Amino acid sequence: MAKSDKRVKITLECTECKERNYITMKSKINDRERLEMKKFCSRERRHTTHKETR
Repeated sequence: MAKSDKRVKITLECTECKERNYITMKSKINDRERLEMKKFCSRERRHTTHKETR
């Protein structure tokens, strides 16, 4: 049984160091715009804003 096409994998990129740190899933239906979260960046060693990349 295949996974649903309603949820897609996205990559989160740190806005300060531009490193792609996290991979997560999001719903295409509920979240149309790009996701933005505060996550821990290992390179910066602090919490920074991470944005969805294509």
